[in-house]
Amino acid sequence: MSGIDRRTLMSAGLALGLGSGAAFAQHVPEGFVRMPVWPGEPPGSAGVHVVEQENLRTPGSPKDDTAFIHVRRPSLTMLRPARRNGGALLLIPGGGYRRVAIGHEGYQIARHFAAQGYCCYILVYRLPADGWAAGADAPLQDAQRALRLVRSRATIDGFDPAKIATIGFSAGGHLAARLAARRNDPAYTAIDAHDSLPLTLAVAGLLYPVVLLDGPHAHRGSRAEMLGPAPTPAQAGRLSADSGVGRDMPPTFLAHALDDASVPPENSLAMLAALRAAGVPAEAHLFETGGHGFGLKLPDGTPSPWPDLFLAWARRHGMP
Repeated sequence: MSGIDRRTLMSAGLALGLGSGAAFAQHVPEGFVRMPVWPGEPPGSAGVHVVEQENLRTPGSPKDDTAFIHVRRPSLTMLRPARRNGGALLLIPGGGYRRVAIGHEGYQIARHFAAQGYCCYILVYRLPADGWAAGADAPLQDAQRALRLVRSRATIDGFDPAKIATIGFSAGGHLAARLAARRNDPAYTAIDAHDSLPLTLAVAGLLYPVVLLDGPHAHRGSRAEMLGPAPTPAQAGRLSADSGVGRDMPPTFLAHALDDASVPPENSLAMLAALRAAGVPAEAHLFETGGHGFGLKLPDGTPSPWPDLFLAWARRHGMP
């Protein structure tokens, strides 16, 4: 357990309220458990006055298809499988850094992969334009802390701490890529025993990811939320996900639809080029149709092939 004994982790978990969900009044679907990412206020909270809300993702969405805006208390929402295969997934939904679509790219995805035996943890992260001291790095702080909390639960939840993957969607793909690339570069100051745990991942999956924040194929909405209306090319380039790729990036899977009108497929192509240049094992699937945000189903209602493709690839790289 990376130098931390079980008793220490359990005591820290109780201090955080892990598993109790007592600090959260939002709707949690049956079978899921919500827990806070930070034991108190997140880093850099002074001067943050937004009010957190959870709303239906679209006016006609079912009750579980929700999205968070103005996140004040980042959270992990866990789903344990009926039969555990020894692996865990940290799922990072998208929303253009304006919201976090926990229903469409969280609950649905978790149910699918829990049925395959994975312990699944959905991250609701802070949004960079809400006044956090860390600005564009506030979501990264949450993702790094979340990964460490997931790893701390390996014994309790029954998985191998070396078999943790992340899958990020759209802007969540941007965050997942930054998390995967910065395994040796903590974004916050350690606060407790969990923060001595490593930031390593077995593999990373990036689904229709935002990668570019500069140039003709940049996702302008994510760029504005992270950097304001008029960032310099240097600022935007520094936060483009492909700029952080190095040899210690974990093997990475990419999937994108060529008719994506929201996040151009050139984003995935740029990430693939960076991975190849760094010598990182990678696989990319470019689908003829699917649009943006296809999740588990394509626009015509048929299942998307990416989950099976991802699982077959991840298993080749050591996942259960």
